[in-house]
Amino acid sequence: MQQLTDIAYAKALLERHGFRFSKTLGQNFLVNPTVCPRIAELGHAQPGYGILEIGTGIGTLTAELAARADKVAAVELDTRLFPILEETLSDFSNVRIVHGDAMTYDLHRLIEEEFKGLRVAVCANLPYYITSPVIMRLLEEHLPIDMITVMVQKEAASRLCAPVGTRQAGAVSVAVAYYGTARKLFDVSRGSFMPAPNVDSAVIQITLHEERPWEIRDEALFFRMVRLGFSQRRKQLCSTLANGLSLDRQTLTACFETAGIAPSVRIEALPMEALAELSNCISQIL
Repeated sequence: MQQLTDIAYAKALLERHGFRFSKTLGQNFLVNPTVCPRIAELGHAQPGYGILEIGTGIGTLTAELAARADKVAAVELDTRLFPILEETLSDFSNVRIVHGDAMTYDLHRLIEEEFKGLRVAVCANLPYYITSPVIMRLLEEHLPIDMITVMVQKEAASRLCAPVGTRQAGAVSVAVAYYGTARKLFDVSRGSFMPAPNVDSAVIQITLHEERPWEIRDEALFFRMVRLGFSQRRKQLCSTLANGLSLDRQTLTACFETAGIAPSVRIEALPMEALAELSNCISQIL
C-alpha cells in the first residue's frame, strides 16, 4: 500500500499499463501517504462493516479500506484501470470492483449482494464535477448505509456542511441536513494528488439520521420550496413562493404567519425547523 503513494512508483505503474489521465473523468490520484489511512479510519472501515467505494483510482484508498473492513465493493467507470487494480489489489480477497457509472448503477442490488449481515458505509475520493450529484443520489436512494465519508473540493465542503439558516448555506446544504448531519473532518492540500488540481480539498462526513428530527408531510413540496427560495435567495421568500407556486399572496402570507415566520424573510435566514413548518403549512392549501 505504501508503494501506491510513492510518486515514482505510481508513475512507473501507470506508464507500464499505458495509462493517461482523463480530464473528462476528473482523475486526480492520491499520493499523500497520510490521507487514505485517515479516511479509512474515520470512515468506519472496520470489522463488521462493508464499504462501498465510488471510484478507485489505482486502488490507494481501496487497499486501506480492504485492510480494515470485512468487504469492499467499488464502482469504477474507467475500464483502463481494471488491469492496474488487478495488480495493486492482488493481496486482497475481500474486494470486488464492478464496472459502472455511480449515477446509474444499481447500488441497492450491489449492497444486497456484497454486504449481507454487515453494516455499510461509503468512502470515496469523488471527482469534483460529480460531487453534489453523487452525494445526492446516495442520500435520495435511501440506501441502507450509516455514513458517507468523501473527499470533495474545499469550497464544496463548506457548502455541504454549512448550517441551515446561515448565509453560507444553499439548497444542497438543506438537502444534506434533511437526510443527515454533515461535518468537515480535515483539509487536504492540492499537492496531495497526482496530477495536482488547481484547488484544495477537504474530507467531509455525513452521518445519516436514524429518524429524521422533522416531520415533513410533503417531501416533494418541501424540496420544491427550497429550490425556489434559493434560486432567488436575496428576495423575500413570500414573493418568490407566491410566483413560483402560483399562490395568492394574501393566502401565502397567512401560511407564513401560522408558521411564525415574517413574510419579509429571506430563505437563507430560516433554520431547518422553520423550513419544515412552513412547508407543512403550505401543503395544507395546495
